[in-house]
Amino acid sequence: MKLRPNARFSTICLHAGQEPDPSTGAIVTPIYQTSTYVQDALGQHKGYEYARTQNPTRAALEGNIAAMESGKAAFAFASGMASINAVATILEAGDHVIVSDNVYGGTFRLFDKVLSRYQLSFSYVDTADLDAVERAFTPATRLLFVETPSNPIMRITDLGAAADLAHRHQARLVVDNTFASPYIQRPLELGADLVTHSTTKYLNGHSDSVGGVVVANRDDDIAWLKFVQNAAGAILGPMDAWLVLRGTKTLPLRMAQHNANGLALAEFLAAHRKVQRVYYPGLRSHPQHDLARRQMRGFGGMLAFALGSLEAARRLLNGVRLMSLAESLGGVETLISHPATMTHASVPAERRNALGITDGLVRISAGVEDIDDLTEDLGQALDQV
Repeated sequence: MKLRPNARFSTICLHAGQEPDPSTGAIVTPIYQTSTYVQDALGQHKGYEYARTQNPTRAALEGNIAAMESGKAAFAFASGMASINAVATILEAGDHVIVSDNVYGGTFRLFDKVLSRYQLSFSYVDTADLDAVERAFTPATRLLFVETPSNPIMRITDLGAAADLAHRHQARLVVDNTFASPYIQRPLELGADLVTHSTTKYLNGHSDSVGGVVVANRDDDIAWLKFVQNAAGAILGPMDAWLVLRGTKTLPLRMAQHNANGLALAEFLAAHRKVQRVYYPGLRSHPQHDLARRQMRGFGGMLAFALGSLEAARRLLNGVRLMSLAESLGGVETLISHPATMTHASVPAERRNALGITDGLVRISAGVEDIDDLTEDLGQALDQV
């Protein structure tokens, strides 16, 4: 089953990296739940020696996601944070990294509490402001790490311009594409060097797997990530790889509904008298709406809104019935959360407030339920505020 070079995105999601099983013809990639592989003779094997180094199920997923992101190679890890940590191993002591200031709390925790212990330095900048990014570069800067849309304030970074800026300073542009998924945007096509995902989210899409992936185009990055994946061993297991492969088959169908529901919920909230502000790039009121229209295919299922106080947020979060109060995002079910005490609890309070992650902020990951049921649930919860 060979894909044509000009195969469209939905076809790539279904078929890239996956061939019918050669022994049975099974159309679904098998779960190769094995720790090792028998060799025919000393030094003679079928391309697989040990499961930390190679696994056919994981390899199928890596080929699938690499094709979706227009990359040369992908490397699957045990979590999204493990994939970001693998990217950080490109750095050496003394190197400097510029990071989106409104980055996921787990990413901030890794950079600020762990990697800063190893003579690495990090500057947190609003990467939507390219002049601020330009000023943050130093002779030691090696990475520009961007999250767009950002979590949870939904800031948008111009990826083409950011890539040009990074490359002028001999740095790599790394993009966490988790919030958008490759259905909405493909950063490598816009000049990025590396793309990361928490596969836990939209790529898996069913809230039943934890994983991460890095997609690369540069040959030196590919060689290094392959080495690190084996050397450090934080690999994605075959069952999780199989679950994500199951998810990517329906990614285009799911993302179309996430897009539609995200926009509808944002418009509903923007018109509600108890909501102070809505953060969603699909709204014309979003300061980077025009950039989002140019750079993204749809605006996604992630949105946040401010209610003004912790008590108001608590009443709404405790009042929803259909939406599930839980961390994570990107599943078929709608999740609602409180960033200040959940996803961004590791960020100091004064820093959260400066970014707009106030105690009254609520984040929604819009699922694929009927939109009337979602707006009715949100409406009755807002009545309790």
